[in-house]
Amino acid sequence: MSHKKPVPFSRREALRTMGGGFGMMAFANLVGQSVAQAAAIGPDAELKPQGPHHTPKAKNIIFLFMNGGVSQVDTFDPKPALTKYDGQPLPGGSFKTERKTGALMQSPFSFKKYGESGIEMSEIWPYLSECADDMCVIRSMQTAIPNHEPSLLMMNTGHIQPGRPSIGSWLTYGLGSENENLPGYVVLCPNQPTVVGPPLWSNGFLPAVHQGTFISDAEPKQPKDFDPNELIPYIKNEYTKPERQRSELDLLAKLNRYHMEQSEPGAPELEAAIKNMETAYRMQTEAPEVFDIRKESEETQKLYGPGSTARGALTAVRLVEKGVRMVQVYYDKGDPWDAHTDILKHRVNAKDSDQCFAAVIKDLKGRGLLDETIVFCGTEFGRTPVIEVGGGGGSVKNGRDHNPFGFSVWLAGGGFKGGMTYGATDDFGFKAVENPVQVHDLHATILHQLGIDHEKLTYRYSGRDFRLTDVHGHVIHDILT
Repeated sequence: MSHKKPVPFSRREALRTMGGGFGMMAFANLVGQSVAQAAAIGPDAELKPQGPHHTPKAKNIIFLFMNGGVSQVDTFDPKPALTKYDGQPLPGGSFKTERKTGALMQSPFSFKKYGESGIEMSEIWPYLSECADDMCVIRSMQTAIPNHEPSLLMMNTGHIQPGRPSIGSWLTYGLGSENENLPGYVVLCPNQPTVVGPPLWSNGFLPAVHQGTFISDAEPKQPKDFDPNELIPYIKNEYTKPERQRSELDLLAKLNRYHMEQSEPGAPELEAAIKNMETAYRMQTEAPEVFDIRKESEETQKLYGPGSTARGALTAVRLVEKGVRMVQVYYDKGDPWDAHTDILKHRVNAKDSDQCFAAVIKDLKGRGLLDETIVFCGTEFGRTPVIEVGGGGGSVKNGRDHNPFGFSVWLAGGGFKGGMTYGATDDFGFKAVENPVQVHDLHATILHQLGIDHEKLTYRYSGRDFRLTDVHGHVIHDILT
C-alpha cells in the first residue's frame, strides 16, 4: 500500500475549502432556524423524477388519517350477527387480543343503506353517507401487528420499523412535484408528534429533499386575527429584503456547488440543502396565499365546518390544486380514535371528521379535481367485536381492543370505482375472510393509479434495492375503473 506525501494548501485551495465550509455553516444555521422543515422537491432536483411507468389515472393524493384504530363494526362494516348474539361468547373461541376481552358486543350505532349503490354505513356519518356513490369501501384490510407504532409505520411506510421512506417520499422521488414553490409532500396535524411522529413522513434513506413538510393546522385562538405566516414562521425573513436574500442564496449555492464538484462520490445532503433553501425562499410568496383558507368563499368554508380537521381538509384541497403531490391530514396527536374504554367516543371523533371528509369529495368534484385526485381515508387497524373487560387502566365501559385481522378503509376519486364495497370479514367482523387486502396491496394499487409500477419504483441503499412494497403487493384491479 503506497502513501502519498501530503500536499500543502495554497491560498487558493484554502479559500476553496473555506468557501465550501462557509456554505455548510450557513446551511447548519438555516437548519437551526427550522428552514429544513421546508424540505420539498422541485422539477430540477438532484434525482430527476423517474416519471410514470404507464398512463396515470391520478396526479395527487389526499390521505385522511384517523389515527388510533377505528372500529370497523361501528363505522363501515355492519354485522347483524353482533346484535343477534350480543352478550354471548364468540363461537369457536376468541382470537388472541392484546387485552382481556369478553363476550360479543353489538354496535350502539344503527346502520342504513345510502345512495343508489346501497352502501351500508353507520349513523355517525350523516354527511359522508351522502357521498356513498363516490366511495370504494374496502372491508377486508389486514395488517401485521396490533400495536399503534408498528401499524402506523406500516400504513405510512410499508414497514413496521422506523427508518423507511414514507409513501409521500416515494411519490415525490418517483414523480416529483408540479409546483416548485411549494413542498411536494405536506403533512398537516394540529400538534406534532402523533404517537410515532416524524418517522411517519420521513424520507428514510431517500435524499432529504423528499422529507414530508409538517405544518400545524390547529385553529388559531383568535380566528379574526389569523395570520397565515404564523403557520410557517421559519420561512419568513423579516430582516432581509427579497432582493438581498436572492443575492445571498445565489452566492451560497455557487459556493456549495463548487464544494460538491470536489466531493467524491458527491454530496446528496448538500444538494438537498440547496433545494430546501431555494424552496423556502420561494415559499415566502406562495405559501401564505395557499394556506390562508380565508381566501375561500363563505359557502366553501361552511361546507367543511369548524375544527382543526376541517382546516386541514380544506388546506389539503387547496394544496393539491396548486400541484402538491401528496397531503396527509392527521386527526390529532396521540391515539384519538383508540376506543379501549368506550366506543361511544367514536361519535365525537366522527362529528369532527364527517362533514369535512365529505366536503373533500364534494369540493374536489366541484373544482373538477376528483377524477385526478385520490382521496384515501384510513386507520392503522380495526377493533374487536367483543367487549374489552380490563387491562388498559381507566374506567372500561363499552370498549373494544385492537384488531389487525380485519378492518375498513375507503377511497374516492383517482380512478377508484365509486359505490362499491370490496372484501368481507366474518359474520362478527373479526377477521377478513373474503378478498383479504394487505397494506402492501393497498400501496401497490395507489401507486398504480398514479402511473407507478410498484415493483419498478426502487432505490438502491446499503447494497440492495428497496421499494415501498418490499417484496410483496398486488394491484387490486377489481376496485379500479
